[in-house]
Amino acid sequence: MNEPATSHTSLVTSQLALLRQLEWRVRHAVENVLSGEYRSAFRGRGMEFDQVVKYTYGDDIRDIDWNVTARLGEPYRKKFIEEREVSLLLLFEDSVSLQFGSGAQSKREALLELAGLVMMLGAVNRDRVGFLHASPAGYTLKEPVRGRGQILHAAATLLGQSPPSLSSPAGSELPAPSFIPWRLLAKAAPRHSILIWLGDFPPRVEPEGWSVLSRRYQTMGFRVDDPWDSELPHDRMLTTYDPVAGRVVTLNGTSSGQRAAHAAWAQQRENAHRSLFPDPLSRLVVRTDEERLDALVRFFHARMFARHRR
Repeated sequence: MNEPATSHTSLVTSQLALLRQLEWRVRHAVENVLSGEYRSAFRGRGMEFDQVVKYTYGDDIRDIDWNVTARLGEPYRKKFIEEREVSLLLLFEDSVSLQFGSGAQSKREALLELAGLVMMLGAVNRDRVGFLHASPAGYTLKEPVRGRGQILHAAATLLGQSPPSLSSPAGSELPAPSFIPWRLLAKAAPRHSILIWLGDFPPRVEPEGWSVLSRRYQTMGFRVDDPWDSELPHDRMLTTYDPVAGRVVTLNGTSSGQRAAHAAWAQQRENAHRSLFPDPLSRLVVRTDEERLDALVRFFHARMFARHRR
């Protein structure tokens, strides 16, 4: 009679243990690698002017208001609304295609780890962090919260979401309907929050209302690729389970025709991702055999470097 409760407790304990490991790695990266670059690289310099405040040592000199400084005889800087409160909202699109993996880890497992790292980064930097997990079975929304304990609980809830069932009818050539509650998402966080969409991003039309969301939030798209997503091995035939089609398939890596068809699909997928996130600094693609935290650090460095050049 007590097995379900025991199993649930064990699952939560293992998730929290994993999250604490991720938190330790994030703290180490923030203190020793990213330093103070998180704010300028991830948040940007602000999107709406708030007020003028006295300049203090360590503030960005680019924000100095020279007119006010000259009038008052001491340095003042512009303060932006993001510096007062920032919210991170993660949209985790949990499609069956994420359950594919040619190696030790599936795309879903790697993407959940990436989501956990981002949430821990928000916790370390005292941001508000929330998520919306959407799958064909429904959705779970956790509005942005602040504080290590609450964010840890939210992250554990996200990591504990059940994967989509693989027993759905197979063989349909029609694209799967969107299961993301877009209207709810448009109201899930304050205006100018950072929306990070994590998913597989298959070739598809732009979701209705995406242009409105892109104006309301600062949007980014994070994707995890299996090595086979980029290119089929050339030297052998491969038998694997296709979670989208719901059946075992054989891929002939020695066939130039199959490789060409696969390359065309990969390009369509890449084009779809880029159309949603035209700015290269708003897209992150990580492989399942790549260190996720290192990829995040490179992403932040690239954003910081680009902003400093402007």
